[in-house]
Amino acid sequence: MAVRKIKLIVQYDGSRYHGWQVQPGEKTIQQTLTDAVSSLIGRRTFVHGASRTDSGVHALGQAALFETDSPIPTENFRDAINDRLPQDIVVTEATEASRRFDLISGPTSKLYHYTIYTGRLRPVMDINHCWHLPADLDIEAMQYAAKLIVGRKDFKSFASAKDKRETTVRTVFRCEVVAENKRIYVDVEGDGFLYNMVRNIVGTLVEIGIGRWEPDKMTEIIEAKDRTAAGRLAPPNGLCLMWIKYD
Repeated sequence: MAVRKIKLIVQYDGSRYHGWQVQPGEKTIQQTLTDAVSSLIGRRTFVHGASRTDSGVHALGQAALFETDSPIPTENFRDAINDRLPQDIVVTEATEASRRFDLISGPTSKLYHYTIYTGRLRPVMDINHCWHLPADLDIEAMQYAAKLIVGRKDFKSFASAKDKRETTVRTVFRCEVVAENKRIYVDVEGDGFLYNMVRNIVGTLVEIGIGRWEPDKMTEIIEAKDRTAAGRLAPPNGLCLMWIKYD
């Protein structure tokens, strides 16, 4: 049988995992999925991911891919893989992709969603899914600064030193800050992201929200192209990869 490309959409709670990417001696999402698919197919079958989410980061729409010549019908893959996964990882879709499909360079946009909880008492039922920051944040200042991020720019100021990619230029389609009761949500949509980019953007917006910097400081930070010019790194547990869009 010809080799097929099977595309998966995966949801996971990253609290118990050392990020997406396989790492020796660590429990990761990618390793867990690879083990499940390999068990189903009966041979070692590596599962690739579109985004390398950090330790503690969650996903509702991670895209993954594996190749196989197994005769298993495509419509059976989802449930069969789920039977072999722990309760904090689930495959929501399994479809056959074309031979031309490119998991890594094919995305046209990705959306990350970040949650901050500003109540004084920590929300124990949601503590693994938000940044508990008991503070009064200036939402309007954060919203103004967020708009300054939008566009095609060099985001080197928000990239971790571990990011060794050739270019730090990316396009952010939208960056929105919304407040609901004691929760603040930050949505960042772009054509791609640097290592820790969204968490560094959120940390910088928080610095503006607490009044450390004026909103216009955001432009200066971007133009500096220097990580030390930006704000703190927001914790990973508030971050969720919502979806990845392809042509």
